[in-house]
Amino acid sequence: MSPRPGRGLQVMVTTRTLATDGASVVYDVHGPLPPDDGRPPLLMVGQPMDAGGFAALAAQLPERTVVTYDPRGVGRSTRSDGSLTASPTVQAEDLHAVITELGVGPVEVFASSGGAVTGLALVTAYPQDVVTLVAHEPPLVGVLPDADLARRAGEAVQDVYARHGWGHGMAAFVAMTMWQGEFTEDYLRTPAPDPAQLGLPTEDDGSRDDPLLSDRSAEVTDYRPDVEALAAAPTRVVLAVGEETGDTLTARTARATAALLGQEAVVFPSHHGGFAAEDGPWPGRPREFAARLREVLEGP
Repeated sequence: MSPRPGRGLQVMVTTRTLATDGASVVYDVHGPLPPDDGRPPLLMVGQPMDAGGFAALAAQLPERTVVTYDPRGVGRSTRSDGSLTASPTVQAEDLHAVITELGVGPVEVFASSGGAVTGLALVTAYPQDVVTLVAHEPPLVGVLPDADLARRAGEAVQDVYARHGWGHGMAAFVAMTMWQGEFTEDYLRTPAPDPAQLGLPTEDDGSRDDPLLSDRSAEVTDYRPDVEALAAAPTRVVLAVGEETGDTLTARTARATAALLGQEAVVFPSHHGGFAAEDGPWPGRPREFAARLREVLEGP
């Protein structure tokens, strides 16, 4: 056990390790089990981000028992299944195992980016596990009208990364994720930006295992939500989008996924990682983000 600050309160954090099929999953329980407030635990899910990415957000919710985890093969969680790829359906099985071990389900889930795709897969496979899922900007390329061009844009990033390394690949990734509106043939013909202009390294360190820049996350972006299963689930599913995300890829995928489910995306403060610490490398607004999350979770 270890304490963590939470808006003036000391919240005890218990770290647990769970053996699942092909993985050893590490997760952290922030607060008591069962929760003191009578609310379900709030599970926070990212991909490829580990539990540390939710530290600032969890600190703004000291009244809640929050559970964060490292996906298999990320951070402290290891895998023995012989695979290197991220599969939403496989990770949903891991989350089901965690929720089962908690013994206080069903839970509420806030899931972001690739984690939001895992959240949708979890509700599809185990609808009784989740009361409410807030899926924040899932990068579901297949729901877009320009899905083919968007996939080609992602493949172009992978090609730059394979040929030139992390700095060049990340510069191409930034350009792709900042692009406003539908992708075009003109975009695909535009050379990737110079990484030096973005403060990124120009030398090649030889690694090719970054999940954002390689094909290891292809199953995440290619995942197609099962609309009928989600509609039939007792779970309240809410799609969320950042107010600063504009008309970029993940904003468009969030809105398009919401439309598939017959709803509009709920607006949250800040950007794609708007729950991140204010003094972090990509400053967010965790206090305002947490306040909005409370409102959404307490909504109808």
